[in-house]
Amino acid sequence: MTEFTLDDIRRILRASAGVDEQTDLDGEHFADTALVDLGYDSLALLELVNRIEREYGIQIPDGDLAHTQTPREALSYVHARLTEARV
Repeated sequence: MTEFTLDDIRRILRASAGVDEQTDLDGEHFADTALVDLGYDSLALLELVNRIEREYGIQIPDGDLAHTQTPREALSYVHARLTEARV
């Protein structure tokens, strides 16, 4: 199964929700910056979930990623789901 990384989160956010000119997705603090502070709302999070499900072949229950505040938390959650899918 394919590895899921912070770069994948960046790529999906850029492709699905776009990026405000003032948003720095490449900065060193990206992983620990709240998604809302990066300019991404609940609709962007929903699109992130949909793209992850399609690209990685996993199911993410409704609302599960809504509890993640940062890209690092989302990454950790997706890793757990991918691990479950492998078992």
